[in-house]
Amino acid sequence: MQLPTPENTKQILVLGIGNILWADDGFGVRVVEQFHRRYAVPSNVTMLDGGTQGLYLVNFLEKADCLIAFDAIDYGLAPGHLKLVRDEEVPKFTGAKKVSLHQTGFQEVLSAADLLGHCPRQLALIGCQPLDLDDWGGPLTAPVRTQIAPAIELACELLAQWGSPAKLRTAPLPHSEHLLANDIDHTNYERRARPI
Repeated sequence: MQLPTPENTKQILVLGIGNILWADDGFGVRVVEQFHRRYAVPSNVTMLDGGTQGLYLVNFLEKADCLIAFDAIDYGLAPGHLKLVRDEEVPKFTGAKKVSLHQTGFQEVLSAADLLGHCPRQLALIGCQPLDLDDWGGPLTAPVRTQIAPAIELACELLAQWGSPAKLRTAPLPHSEHLLANDIDHTNYERRARPI
């Protein structure tokens, strides 16, 4: 269910970035997944699991006036530290690591959108300092997992400031409308990743 929105409202993209196969690198994807599950947003707000799509994300950025991105960011801080950076500061802090030389970092995605003249006017990056990026197939670590709800709260504050407030869902989101399927959603994936 999407909430009605006034005409001529700016287009907002809420984007989760990262690779769920590399422990804390999946932070951004897990945040946007939970956000979508718990909140309804106006029709001018798009929730997207950006995963590791790289330059394919430029098409989505071109359509957005405002961007909220969630990602694992190496700020050089204590694991689990959550930090919000805005506008011109965002490109300095995009992404904790590339898994391969073929993977495009989000900084390159922002640069490509900017070169095309279609970069969102307002940028907000909600990043969490990772603890572990090398555990192939592992779940989010505890310090990072505990920052999912605070990251969503920060995004809700931004959406309200931009005139497009999110509202808690009154009924559970049907499984068919989840952002991630095929047992890679947070609950099913972590059930498999944790030793029994």
